[in-house]
Amino acid sequence: MAWGLHSAASLAHFCQKLNRLKPLEDSSMETSLQRCLSTLDLTLLGVGGMVGSGLYVLTGTVAKNMAGPAVLLSFGVAAVASLLAALCYAEFGARVPRTGSAYLFTYVSMGEVWAFLIGWNVLLEYLIGGAAVARAWSGYLDAIFSHGIRNFTESQVGVWQVPFLARYPDFLAAGILLLASAFVSCGVRVSSWLNHTFSAISLMVIIFIIILGFILARPHNWSAEEGGFAPFGFSGIMAGTATCFYAFVGFDVIAASSEEAQNPRRAVPMAIAISLGLAAGAYILVSTVLTLMVPWHSLDPDSALADAFYRRGYSWAGFIVAAGSICAMNTVLLSNLFSLPRIVYAMAADGLFFQVFARVHPRTQVPVVGILVFGVLMALLALLLDLEALVQFLSIGTLLAYTFVATSIIILRFQKVSKHSSPGPASPGPAAKKYDSFSDHIQLVGAVQTSISEPGQLRPALRPYLGFLDGCNPGAAVTWALSILVISAIALGCVLVFGDSALHLPRWGYILLLLISSVVFLLCLLVLGAHQQQQQQDTFQIPLVPLTPALSILLNICLMLKLSYLTWLRFSIWLLIGLAVYFGYGIWHSKANQQEPPELTTTRYVVFSSSSLEETVQPTSQPPAEEPGCME
Repeated sequence: MAWGLHSAASLAHFCQKLNRLKPLEDSSMETSLQRCLSTLDLTLLGVGGMVGSGLYVLTGTVAKNMAGPAVLLSFGVAAVASLLAALCYAEFGARVPRTGSAYLFTYVSMGEVWAFLIGWNVLLEYLIGGAAVARAWSGYLDAIFSHGIRNFTESQVGVWQVPFLARYPDFLAAGILLLASAFVSCGVRVSSWLNHTFSAISLMVIIFIIILGFILARPHNWSAEEGGFAPFGFSGIMAGTATCFYAFVGFDVIAASSEEAQNPRRAVPMAIAISLGLAAGAYILVSTVLTLMVPWHSLDPDSALADAFYRRGYSWAGFIVAAGSICAMNTVLLSNLFSLPRIVYAMAADGLFFQVFARVHPRTQVPVVGILVFGVLMALLALLLDLEALVQFLSIGTLLAYTFVATSIIILRFQKVSKHSSPGPASPGPAAKKYDSFSDHIQLVGAVQTSISEPGQLRPALRPYLGFLDGCNPGAAVTWALSILVISAIALGCVLVFGDSALHLPRWGYILLLLISSVVFLLCLLVLGAHQQQQQQDTFQIPLVPLTPALSILLNICLMLKLSYLTWLRFSIWLLIGLAVYFGYGIWHSKANQQEPPELTTTRYVVFSSSSLEETVQPTSQPPAEEPGCME
């Protein structure tokens, strides 16, 4: 019997370890990194992360194969959808001004194991993304020289016919990654200066394309004779939106850099909003002039802009476009190499990843080990592997991070505001309840009700009508509503994505399932909206919570369900590897272990205070001054 109780207690303690949270008090402004980035620096980092090869390749591909001239609507809708996720990042980046981005946001709201898995996926996302952009960079440069670089390499090395390996080793892509890693390791100011230079050239080229494109515009190319404005209809616009959504991936570099921002509470939200607006404007205007210059059905998907100017008799403009595309891809490379080591640094600083990556160079004040190690890994991927089959990893990793950040926003809004920081180990005293897991954190209401509504409590105006929700355990209504909201979003996403044909349902069954999942989703939103939220006057907060993050969750789930089953299989394998790393290293070296007593030498008891019920943990070797349950 005693052994069974001990096993149950050990299991409960282990589950608490998995879900323990990083206190918000740990997210202060103090840092070993250098706070030197202004709002302009962060904005150009975000623009550089979003406006890359997609502007020169994606516009032509979507216009010709999916949406026609209505590609500008696809980019507009995709920008609005991306704004939902960007607002969530903006609020977290302002409130938690530490490096780590989605990993850190998940850690402070949902739990340690979830944070590690998000960080693990973002790590792979940046590795593959950087290597893929480097391959695109070398391919574009190779095309300028009529594929002379590829032909020379194949003649000297030969053509590989090995699964998962590239046709030939791309030494140019590996070289540019190693060179960029060397520059990034020199410090934030060097990285920022390089990004400013390449971004300025890229933006000037975009302005040149837009102005000359409107001069050469032919409205006839949108006429019915050429197929009309939306030749593929509404479904084509939506298919183009799903593809264009990934063009705006990259604003999270701003949140990842918030620990090096001079004034993150103000700069991070402004930089995210401005950079997303600039990127959306660039994509919409460039796609507009592209489809006005030449008929959409005659576009060259691989080099649409350069080919359009060539066909209009401005072949010299093609060289300017090529220079702009290379500069744009350079900014994306810098963005990847800038963000990845900082997320790894955040994980290592929390003890969840190898401590060597937490070292900061004393002079440059950057995590130089992470930059060099992951720069070399990225270069090896670009050198050897066939990345086409792995590119969809970018999508699933990004969408999963967006989903967790949106969910974390809802959790954070309904958390009870802590009035006092928890005392450290050197300052013992009356300890308030410590929230160690998601289930603890969502227990938002004290055992003794107060007259003033706190976050997580039912709004006073709604108590006469929804009093039955007040009868639940503290925070239970919010917990259940959020859990059911995510489940209903998955069900609704399955219905919307797969449809009645894929689900093999009769028409009435499909409509019934659609109605049920929609009604449950809306009811959960209403229940969450009926509860009081945190109000922070000194930091940015996104409007219309929980509606805005809930719509972001639904959109991300729909896009994830559109990915192939092979992508999900590879993703599952990567998750299993991540779990092995976490249980083999992270859980044992986590800094959170230093904040809790040893498992086998602790006893949990309850101390009743005159103001509230408080729970504390004391070692059995140091008995409490008073008997458990007595009044202080």
